[in-house]
Amino acid sequence: MAARVFLEVRRKLQSALLILGEPKEGGMPMDISILQSSLQVKIPAGCTEISLPAGVRLVPSSCGGLQYVAEDGLHLRLQARAELSTKLISMFNQSSQAQECCTFYCQSCGEVIIKDRKLLRVLPLPSENWGALVGEWCCHPDPFADKPLHPRENDCFTGDSYLLVNLRRDSQPRVEPAQVEMYRLSSENRCELKPKANTKVICKRCKVMLGQTMSSEITKFYMTEIIIQPSERNFPIIPRSQFVQSVIAQCLVELSSARSTFRFTIQGHDGKAYILLWLLNTDSLVIGFLGNSKSNKKFPLLEDSLKTYSNSAWNAVKVLYQPCIKSRNERLASTWESDISVHSLTLPATTCLELLLILARNNAMLPRSLRYMNSFQVRNCSFISL
Repeated sequence: MAARVFLEVRRKLQSALLILGEPKEGGMPMDISILQSSLQVKIPAGCTEISLPAGVRLVPSSCGGLQYVAEDGLHLRLQARAELSTKLISMFNQSSQAQECCTFYCQSCGEVIIKDRKLLRVLPLPSENWGALVGEWCCHPDPFADKPLHPRENDCFTGDSYLLVNLRRDSQPRVEPAQVEMYRLSSENRCELKPKANTKVICKRCKVMLGQTMSSEITKFYMTEIIIQPSERNFPIIPRSQFVQSVIAQCLVELSSARSTFRFTIQGHDGKAYILLWLLNTDSLVIGFLGNSKSNKKFPLLEDSLKTYSNSAWNAVKVLYQPCIKSRNERLASTWESDISVHSLTLPATTCLELLLILARNNAMLPRSLRYMNSFQVRNCSFISL
């Protein structure tokens, strides 16, 4: 039987929190050895040894703050020496890939969406409310009113959670646009079909929503639904749950650094708020071996994630979150939406639900004392360098 161990290392603070869970039998003797590069926990049923990643070293002589927490086990804090080697890699490496032919794939099924597109320029878009800021700064009519920021033929503009691509007529993606949507007219109490302003772009194979058409030429693709790789190159398949976490975590880190904002609303393409996020830190290294997580047969989306994180270490951002589905936290969501310091990220509605499921599942894997803070639920969101 494996011992239950949870270790969180804060790279910037050079500190670590170690939690040693009680064996299920209870009252069993434990022999704990804390070394610079590993942890050893011995119980009569066996021995658990966890090796720390390269660049992470504990300071055994600094152990302190020992306390017992019911249903968790022993908590103690100690110093840790960790290198700040975590670097976020953007979806595009402009220096090496911008001149290469790229292929757009559906992340869910691997279907080719755009084949062999040569991107000459990959440019970031300004903030979502840049038009309102121009109106505040200029004492004359908006000079950009008739000149929207649209990519040219070989351009790709990147937003917070989406990409804008100019699709030529001779290289349309293999997608199925949903042309109409049902509206209920209250005045006449009947239903009528009307064309939708922003048409959905649907993967032809797996029917997942990839983005929306903004005009006859411009298409918006959501970063959580698309993989962009140089053509004629093989790339590893990333499980869906890991990919979603990676993209969302990188968005949070980049936005918090660039705009000094730490509160976010995750809303669907339908305009509804699904999750409220409060970013706590971005420098956590989590090593978890809890040994008490039940197999998740009902949610295959998370199976690969659980296999990856068992007995492993991963970089993580820690967030507080509140769900807003089924009319929960409506008042709080309304308050956040009217607060200019809160930034919103728009994703497909199904991806918002996937993210909420991932948050809840990873929250359940944490020690009980780390799951809640005030009315929020604490969760470590892992990210992967792409």
